[in-house]
Amino acid sequence: MIGLQQVLRVFDSKPWVAHLYVTEQCNLDCHYCNEYDNSIPHPAVADLQKWMDHIRALGVARIGFQGGEPLKHPDIVELVRYAKSLGFDKVSMSTNGFLLTAELLADLEGAGLDQLQISVDRMTPIASTRKSMKSIVHKLDWFKDSKISLNVSGVLFKETLDEMGQVIDTCLDRGIPVHARVIHDDLLHDRALRDPAASEPLLRFIEKQEDLKRRGERIHTSWNLFSYEKKMLRQEPVEWTCIAGYKYFFVSSRGKFWLCSQVRTERDLLEITREDLLSYNKKKSCQAGCGVYCTAEASLAVSHPLQYVGREVAGMVASGVSRMQGGGPARIRDFALS
Repeated sequence: MIGLQQVLRVFDSKPWVAHLYVTEQCNLDCHYCNEYDNSIPHPAVADLQKWMDHIRALGVARIGFQGGEPLKHPDIVELVRYAKSLGFDKVSMSTNGFLLTAELLADLEGAGLDQLQISVDRMTPIASTRKSMKSIVHKLDWFKDSKISLNVSGVLFKETLDEMGQVIDTCLDRGIPVHARVIHDDLLHDRALRDPAASEPLLRFIEKQEDLKRRGERIHTSWNLFSYEKKMLRQEPVEWTCIAGYKYFFVSSRGKFWLCSQVRTERDLLEITREDLLSYNKKKSCQAGCGVYCTAEASLAVSHPLQYVGREVAGMVASGVSRMQGGGPARIRDFALS
């Protein structure tokens, strides 16, 4: 969700966020994922530092460490520390959490990591995704006294739907922000991972999360993104301009400039200029039904800032009214999926 401190970035022409793949290796092999390649060695610290220098020089305010699994990089703490030294507003990381230890968490906190997102798809592992709450639930308590802001994310598709409600409840019971978002298609291999004929249960699950958020629960999704996901599932048009490559871009573990995780180029990051970034401020042929939600949400805010803010304010007002009225279900387990 877009914070008030970031509102000015909606109106200027500077890049906003960059995601840097500190490695493309991963310890898991989720069937839907096209963001790992264990044949590619970890990039050298010196190279990653050069890329961070350039990212910061371009004017980027926030940087996120991606993978693969970023905790596989042996120098991940040093990389976080270096990013903080460059003055980014926020340094974040996405992980499956399997390699996280209490000692490593303390080291990451000491290095200045601001936010950690742990990806969890089910309570128990299955062949298509081993990112299970069973494997990391004991680690959630480590964040009670940590300065690192934690949120949990889940990928919502047919094979996670039966246990995703339990994942969300487990987090809410611990006061941890959480969300589950609909799987995106694999554009790199032309794999359609969303079945339009099976949208109804996914749509109901999105609406269940909306209800929880309306009742004051810590669902880590904006009202704008809820609206976007529902329209996407209903195949309704959304008017917006994708800012991938302009205000929001990705950098591979080999220093290549990518518009997003699914749209990649062979251009070297160090050759990218502000003028290059500005050239990507245009609609993209792939933006209809886009499931790269971080980019989609930023695009919604930049394309229609007043509408974006209005929807968020309306949602907060509705949430306040709902809490005043009280009653009703407080967890997803209180709903029937059928």
